[in-house]
Amino acid sequence: MKKLAIFFLLIVIVIVGVSYMYLHYKANYYTTQRENKQFESYYEQEIYGTELATIINKAIDNNQNYEVQKDEKGKFINNDNASIQIDIKMLDNEKTYNMEALYRGGMDKFVQYYGEIIFKCTKLEYHKATNKVKYLLFEQITQ
Repeated sequence: MKKLAIFFLLIVIVIVGVSYMYLHYKANYYTTQRENKQFESYYEQEIYGTELATIINKAIDNNQNYEVQKDEKGKFINNDNASIQIDIKMLDNEKTYNMEALYRGGMDKFVQYYGEIIFKCTKLEYHKATNKVKYLLFEQITQ
């Protein structure tokens, strides 16, 4: 009788453990999908500079929420988990700027000068470990 009770107790523990792991996996999956949708919807789309400023602010907020470390220049370090990096390639001078440089310069100035300019997201990469959005490249389309 005692062995039977222990056997059923072990079965219940295994079922509870497997259920917990499954629910945890599904919660992470849906959280990742929701976070990725914020950025995936811009891939291969043309947007104005005002919307690009919003995307940069979302990426900065994401990195701060996940406590992504910064290097000595103030640029977020790729952590192979939840960090997001955005680069912006400008036609004016054929230079590529990272989002931190634009953010430090002031998003209000960026919107003032590039608010009516059209940009297109031409590159989208994911973290291998978590399948979260890792990198976006926006290129200036109009001047």
